[in-house]
Amino acid sequence: MTKQMCKTLGLLAGTAMIALAPASAMAAPLSDEQAAALLAKMNQLEQEIAGLKAQLSDLQQSQQASEQAATSAIAETNAKIAATEATLAEQKPVKVSWKGAPELKGEDGWSFKPRGRMLYDFGTVDAPDSINDAGLGFANEARRIRLGASGSIPGGFGYKVEADFASGDVEMTDALLSYEDGGLTITAGQHNNFQGLEELSSSNDTSFIERAGYTDAFGFERRVGLSAQYSTGIMLLQGGVFTDNIADLGDDVNNSIGFDVRAVAMPKFGETQTHFGASYHYRDLGDAFSAQRYRQRPAVHFTDTRFLNTGNINNAVSESSLGLEAAVISGRFHAAAESHWLTLNRSANFADPTFFGGSVEAGFFLTDDTRGYKEGVFKGVKVSNPVGKGGLGAWQVNVRYDRLDLTDAGFTGGTQDAYQASLIWTPVDYVRFLLSYSKLDYRDAAILAAGNADYSVDSFAGRFQISF
Repeated sequence: MTKQMCKTLGLLAGTAMIALAPASAMAAPLSDEQAAALLAKMNQLEQEIAGLKAQLSDLQQSQQASEQAATSAIAETNAKIAATEATLAEQKPVKVSWKGAPELKGEDGWSFKPRGRMLYDFGTVDAPDSINDAGLGFANEARRIRLGASGSIPGGFGYKVEADFASGDVEMTDALLSYEDGGLTITAGQHNNFQGLEELSSSNDTSFIERAGYTDAFGFERRVGLSAQYSTGIMLLQGGVFTDNIADLGDDVNNSIGFDVRAVAMPKFGETQTHFGASYHYRDLGDAFSAQRYRQRPAVHFTDTRFLNTGNINNAVSESSLGLEAAVISGRFHAAAESHWLTLNRSANFADPTFFGGSVEAGFFLTDDTRGYKEGVFKGVKVSNPVGKGGLGAWQVNVRYDRLDLTDAGFTGGTQDAYQASLIWTPVDYVRFLLSYSKLDYRDAAILAAGNADYSVDSFAGRFQISF
């Protein structure tokens, strides 16, 4: 009921009381005119009261209709909310985690993670003064600048694509599709072909700025192929068939093909992880490789000077090599050793040279950290006390002896004995700073120093890197 209606009813009631008051207070009877006037007045009041009741009824009905409409709207809104919540519950949520970069994972099996790394090197190579080579002295370079992505696809499939931009051109490093089922992994595309522990370990996680000399001298690199890996408990078996690097596939004469196999035992004794492996590689060089050459830089990549160099070896038909590897990680300490024998098979009765490369290293963390390891390769350190959270990061010192012998069967590429030390600071996960020193003793070097092929070279280098 509105305030105006209440006022009207009150006024009418007051008027009626006033009109009736004389009847009760006066003893004299009313005249016919007075009675008629009073009756007319009362009839008027009844009409007005009836009209007000009708208005009140209309208002009540309108209020009930409004309340019903509001109730219906609320019910409809609640139904929409419930339907939306049900739809969201049926949808697969996307989970976001952080591993140096965001990783997106859906419950239906899809995932996506951007990948990248930047490794910038600088340093100097100090050789005897009599060697006049523009590649010596101070130099620096962007060693690796890579961008890419990896992830999973429903049904057990996965993918990885990564390219390197450090040279100014786009060079594809990984481009593969994989399938996993339990311990079995099948991979097709450009990827590493199982040539040893250090070669398969990421350059983000190696103990020195460059891998041991034989890895580059023997041409270890990613190639296009089809491979399978089976992991069960402490055993890992790998094998595949490979052609050339993806950058060479457009050249009709690059038609090499080969196969690689590797077996690794990974027993763990308490907190001590051990690693024992062997690999075999065979490669038919194809039409493009009637001449083959083996050479190596002085423990850094920012110079093109090679003190070891066999020169072109003609009549080459195929390569075969055998590799042995062992490692141990126990708390802050780690050690690793590898050796490879590569034989160049030549046509007819030409001599088949066998070259050797091997290294042994040891490292120790000055902080409470340990070297990572997983499925037959080294992994990066997970910093226990990172900078920014009250810690000093992870500090590690390493030493290594690296030998490369490229002299055999009448071919004199020289020998190198490298004595190396490195210091690595990892302030936080995915960021590293490295310093290294190498003393390289050469015999029968390809570059003469004042007519002498036996001398020493000092190599200093530093690196800062970020990877994700």
